[in-house]
Amino acid sequence: METSSEGSRSSSDSATRMTTISHHYFGGGSSQFDHLFSVEIIENMEDEYGMFVWPCSIVLSEYVWLQRSRFQGVSVLELGAGTSLPGIVAAKVGSDVILTDKSHNSEVLSNMRSISDQNKVNCQILGLSWGEWDSNIFNLHPKIILGADVLYDTTGFDDLFATVTFLLKNSPEAVFITTYHNRSGHHLIEMLMVKWGLKCIRLLDGFSFMPPQKASSLQGSNIQLIEITLHK
Repeated sequence: METSSEGSRSSSDSATRMTTISHHYFGGGSSQFDHLFSVEIIENMEDEYGMFVWPCSIVLSEYVWLQRSRFQGVSVLELGAGTSLPGIVAAKVGSDVILTDKSHNSEVLSNMRSISDQNKVNCQILGLSWGEWDSNIFNLHPKIILGADVLYDTTGFDDLFATVTFLLKNSPEAVFITTYHNRSGHHLIEMLMVKWGLKCIRLLDGFSFMPPQKASSLQGSNIQLIEITLHK
């Protein structure tokens, strides 16, 4: 499990599947015995991508914590939330949060609700598939859009950017903040930003702001954080 945390394990209903609860610490020394708050994430290590915490989620959630003054009292939507660590942290620091994942991922969506309840935050859970224009998306006006490791499959990039662009146009002052591995190809991301009328306003090395103990648990990862807005 790629977290900077201590996890406990408990068996699920199926003997062939195992869930674990990972603990993620923020503030203070960001450790079990020195932190301001913690988040508990229910993971399934033998299931699909959306059921465990990826390194990009750890980096993005830390950025949310460090930028918490930006998140207090604003509407936040997390795309492809999966285990939802960044969105849960946003809710903890005072955001009004909507957690989304693919509409057909009923198990992932159910787990998102369980994680929200586990952390005693009131997040809205919504099925939202990129590039699909059902009625739900037209009512969304987030101030901040989050996405951790959503740039992992180049075949889905256009659908993702179409959805992000629509949401940004629905809320013209909004920003999309995403973390991604360099495997995603920054040049391709730049081309898509041009295609969809977007621009980068901030690009950071993910390890430039990570506490040492968290960074050490992510050795071997090369993660970037980018903030994207409409190109006005």
